[in-house]
Amino acid sequence: MTYLQGIDVKLILFIHDNFHFPILDQIMIFASYIGNNGAIWVIITLLLMSIKKYRHIGIMIFCSLLLCIIIGNITLKPLIARIRPFNVFPQVILLISSPTDFSFPSGHTMTSFASATVLYLTNKKWGVAALILATLIAFSRVYLFVHYPSDIVGGVIIGVLIALLSVKFITSLYNKTK
Repeated sequence: MTYLQGIDVKLILFIHDNFHFPILDQIMIFASYIGNNGAIWVIITLLLMSIKKYRHIGIMIFCSLLLCIIIGNITLKPLIARIRPFNVFPQVILLISSPTDFSFPSGHTMTSFASATVLYLTNKKWGVAALILATLIAFSRVYLFVHYPSDIVGGVIIGVLIALLSVKFITSLYNKTK
């Protein structure tokens, strides 16, 4: 485990020391902001749920987001209780408000990849755009020094698994009602 933590620290410090530029700072702050509380994904979910043709996709994303909250934020974060990188390296000046919860898994990443995976599985065109946005949001969290790279990897894996589960469950439910 110490070996993996060493890689995490080396990667986040490398990104922090070599990738910061004023314009990129602003892009990353914005990317992180739209991922706050899954905001962009909640908006997309509500839009999809309001259109009858796409309602089932909205329901799939809604289920995914709900599972992300239960599995990630309510269960795993307090259970694992990983301290955030800015707490370990207090000399780093944050560009955003410091999150108050634990670090693993990244909630921004988990909700982004859960939502983007549902979109990809149901509509490839929307899904590709969503996966690009999800990747930007995920990277912003490491860039902004609020998550380690392994928090992101964990968020991706959990988010994708949750999306697969939600799509399978809702699809089987819809097939039974037809």
